Amino acid sequence: MHNILNVSSLLTLSLSTTAVFAADADIAALEQAARNEGKLYSVGMPDSWANWKETWQDLDQLYGLKHQDTDMSSAQEIAKFAAEKNNATADIGDVGAAFGPIALRQGVTQAYKPTTWEQIPDWAKDKDGHWMLGYTGTIAFIVNNELIHKAPASWQDLLDGDYQVTVGDVGVAAQANSAVLAAAFALGGDESNIKPALDLFAQLAKQGRLSPVDPNIANLEKGEVEMAILWDFNALNYRDQIDPKRFTVLIPSDGSLISGYTTIINKYAKHPNAAKLAREYILSDAGQVNLANGYARPIRSQVTLPEDIKAKLLPEDMYTVARPISDHEAWDKSTRTLSRQWQSGVLIHQKR
Repeated sequence: MHNILNVSSLLTLSLSTTAVFAADADIAALEQAARNEGKLYSVGMPDSWANWKETWQDLDQLYGLKHQDTDMSSAQEIAKFAAEKNNATADIGDVGAAFGPIALRQGVTQAYKPTTWEQIPDWAKDKDGHWMLGYTGTIAFIVNNELIHKAPASWQDLLDGDYQVTVGDVGVAAQANSAVLAAAFALGGDESNIKPALDLFAQLAKQGRLSPVDPNIANLEKGEVEMAILWDFNALNYRDQIDPKRFTVLIPSDGSLISGYTTIINKYAKHPNAAKLAREYILSDAGQVNLANGYARPIRSQVTLPEDIKAKLLPEDMYTVARPISDHEAWDKSTRTLSRQWQSGVLIHQKR
């Protein structure tokens, strides 16, 4: 169990003494308000994803917050916030980076900047604090070594294989959508031009090699997934849970997307202070280490990871080909039509 850092140590050293005391007082008030609420209901933050389990345990032990999660996709989380409004049954969610601006645009979030705000890269946050990445994910390949004897090293390699490629629910799941953008980056496209990626997947569909199987841990373990395109933290987690020798995990050498997931605090939350305190903890050193223990790379580069946790992650040099979203507006626009484009441009070619 990781102990949360003293609040003043989370603040930047440039703050004046007065500002530090003010921030300490604010955090103390937030903590007391959260304790009074005593509960925290999340969506899309299950125990098994990015080691949320340990964060929930810490929040219970440190602040007495009893937690419950309902797992759902990024799109479903936002729809739930919007539909329930003042009858909210969720306080906080975790959505893919592309869905942060969508949630903000739909008016279902409330802003909160944690004390580590200045250490979060500009590309990874909304200027007002409605969303900010807590951890990064980079699109990776996971390959079943028992079923594929030569692991594909690049997106281009996929076309030369004789195995099934699993990508997930494109148009719905942030992970699957991000896989499309990663392929676009590698093949000369960008946030506003995902055609190179759609062409690649269309070719796989024409070859009868696009698998409809969900790329979850159960299907990987059963051998129903030959290779899948996942976030690195999911791929590494699944690999180690099943059998590290059975799977190869790598970042495609011709390019990938580094993105991540952001907490969104429900505008209508019944336990808003508990949600804000959870975000504060998630972005503290202790919270960031918890996430890394679940294979999710911290968004704050200032965090020093224990050697045993660092050893669980992929080598740093694999990530030199990955790049973040630079045009959120363009990607937001592309994601709005992605489901239709996937149906008409890719699945239409799927062999029956």
